[in-house]
Amino acid sequence: MHPALAQTDHRPWPLPAQPWAWQQVWLDLLFIHFEADPTELRALLPRGLELELFAGKAWIGIVPFRMQGVTKRGWPAPAFTADFPEINVRTYVTDGRKAGVWFLSLDAGNHLAVWMARWFFHLPYFYARMTATDAAGSYHYSSLRRGHEFVAEYRPGETASSPPGSFAHWATARYCLYAASDRALFRGEIQHPPWPLQTAQLALQTNALAEVKLGAMHPEVLFSKRVDVVVWPLERIG
Repeated sequence: MHPALAQTDHRPWPLPAQPWAWQQVWLDLLFIHFEADPTELRALLPRGLELELFAGKAWIGIVPFRMQGVTKRGWPAPAFTADFPEINVRTYVTDGRKAGVWFLSLDAGNHLAVWMARWFFHLPYFYARMTATDAAGSYHYSSLRRGHEFVAEYRPGETASSPPGSFAHWATARYCLYAASDRALFRGEIQHPPWPLQTAQLALQTNALAEVKLGAMHPEVLFSKRVDVVVWPLERIG
């Protein structure tokens, strides 16, 4: 059994019946969130998706992390293609049945990964010059492509809880992503164990990734060291 499937009772809906297709590990994740104008965000969503709010507000999540062992099921995962830094800019949506994630952009430090994600998952990936380093438990992360830059340092702290109904649970317990092509809307199912979350201290130096105006940052800054993940093929839903 893949370690991503070791625990499934936390999921809001059952696992898909068909076999999973991709595997990966997510490492050293930081979750930071900013208020955003819901009208502006709704204008960026494809037909068939509704923006989800928390406490009456719309949120943009910025998530820097490292990918490891990204490969199709049964394929090898050489480090030069399967391991790379990535940073996501995302918001939170539903198709009326399943709450998930809509990505506004995804930057990755690997040309092949960018091409594969665009081809297989219809996601707005971009290549960026990126560094992600760990010095005695303090993480430094930077990402740069034309007109878009992010630089931060962060250090994990105490264990953080994320009970149902909390902002931490709402923003992180998402088990599908949505994507769109010119003609169709897709959903991709994801499975991983419950997030092992910690608080984090953040020194945010540059934050110029989002195409929308960002408001106040949410006071909860979260970190997760590692989760094992499996991903199913996209399913056309509209």
